[in-house]
Amino acid sequence: MKRSAKRFIVIAIIIVASILLGLATNLIWDLIDKAAHPYEYHEYISKYADEYNIPKSVIYAVIKVESNFDSDAKSSVGALGLMQMMPRTFEWLTGDEHLAENLSKEMLFDPDTSIRYGTYYLNYLYKKFDNNWDTALAAYNGGEGNVAKWLKDPNYSDGKGNLTDIPFSETKNYVAKVNKEIDTYKKLYYDQNEVTKP
Repeated sequence: MKRSAKRFIVIAIIIVASILLGLATNLIWDLIDKAAHPYEYHEYISKYADEYNIPKSVIYAVIKVESNFDSDAKSSVGALGLMQMMPRTFEWLTGDEHLAENLSKEMLFDPDTSIRYGTYYLNYLYKKFDNNWDTALAAYNGGEGNVAKWLKDPNYSDGKGNLTDIPFSETKNYVAKVNKEIDTYKKLYYDQNEVTKP
């Protein structure tokens, strides 16, 4: 065999091996990402995403950041369940003004209930804050009363319903984390172009 033919075969083998190594590396990273980003409770998330017109990636991201899929999660400030809802907020949402079921706070440990009410609340906040996810997520974490005040303050708002800054570092970090997880869930499980507007 001629020297040039041998060289061609060696180069071809190196190129094929590089491509296969690259594909294997991507597959491994996707598997690691999927292990770190569960696709649990899909039945409930799909049901309530459709019912309340919320993108699934948003719901998954909120659950990931809030409880990391621990249905028995309890925060130091008293938030409960997968979507870490405060009992007072839950009581208000289960009351006659909203879904009129008057459930006990212990129901927040039930995945179906937590996802239903968390998704309902996300829909409520998204509509209340002019269809702006960053503002809705800030309200989910920092309270809608605080967000309403920030929107009136030129130090934190552009005057058009958009927050330009979030004065609570926990809430600012929360919004950034949820947005990062939304992107990750879209990449792993959904079309990159999944609409994040109901």
